[in-house]
This record gives sequence, C-alpha cells and structure tokens, in this order.
Amino acid sequence: MIAVRVSKIIMTAGLTFFCFLVTFGNLTDYGSNWQFVHHVLAMDTIFPDSTLKWRAIRSEEVQRTAYALIILAEGLTCLAFAIATLLMARRVTASKSAFQRAKSFTAVGVTLGFVVWFIGFMAVGGEWFAMWQSDTWNGQEGAFRFYMTMLAAGIYIFLDNDGERTQHL
Repeated sequence: MIAVRVSKIIMTAGLTFFCFLVTFGNLTDYGSNWQFVHHVLAMDTIFPDSTLKWRAIRSEEVQRTAYALIILAEGLTCLAFAIATLLMARRVTASKSAFQRAKSFTAVGVTLGFVVWFIGFMAVGGEWFAMWQSDTWNGQEGAFRFYMTMLAAGIYIFLDNDGERTQHL
C-alpha cells in the first residue's frame, strides 16, 4: 500500500506545484493577467448588442480588488495542498487512520480550487460576466481543466485503498 500512498502524495504535490505556478504567474506577470480580469469584469469584449452589459464593473478599484482576491484564493489553494502534501508525506508509513487524517487539507485545497475555478471563473466570470461571449478573454476551457483535474485527483486521493488490509483465508 506504500506505492498507493506515495502516488497520492505525488498527486497532491503536483496540485501544489500547479497552484504555485498560477499564483506566481499572477504576481510576476501582474499586468498581463490584470488585463484578463479587467476585460472580463468590464465586459468590453462581449457581443456588442448583448443585453447583459449592465452587469459590467468599470471601477478599476473594484476590478483590482477582485484580482487581488483571486490571487489570494489561488495562493490559499496552493498552501492547503502544500500542507496536505507535507502531512501525508510525514505519515506515509503510519496507520490507516493517521494517513486518512493527513489527507484532510487535500479536501480544503480541492474545495478552494473549486471555488476559484468553477464558482469564480465558470459561474461568475463565464455566466454572470458573459465571458463565454468573448473570443479574446474567455478562460472557461482552462478553468474547466483546472477544477476537473483537482476534483479527479481529490476523488483518487480520498479512495479508501491505501491502508492496512487483513487477509482472509
């Protein structure tokens, strides 16, 4: 069962690395990624005759606050996965119940990731701000890949297949 546990630790570490790269990219390439948030919230690249434009946020202060909250949430997602990775690694040879408890921060990470990429990008960005109408600033495909990967990894990580087994004769 050690190989299964190690695979779960590697997957959690991979999610940590991904979220780190996203957060790091938003901080170090702030301007490029800021343009994405700005245009989605301003709704200035959706269909010209869209009746949804009343939802637009044109205040740069509010847009920058939203962007800061996105970066913070991505960073917290990274932190949750990092804690989960460390806890699981420390308990890789521990009892089944100890290893199960070590997985708890994975649930936090998956939940935060779902909030960011499904609720934030798909629901709020995609539907409320009609990001789907923009040929230029549509991040729905990427967001879908991100949250589905997190959900799939989370399901595998929480499978009850990494503990002690009793042999039956």
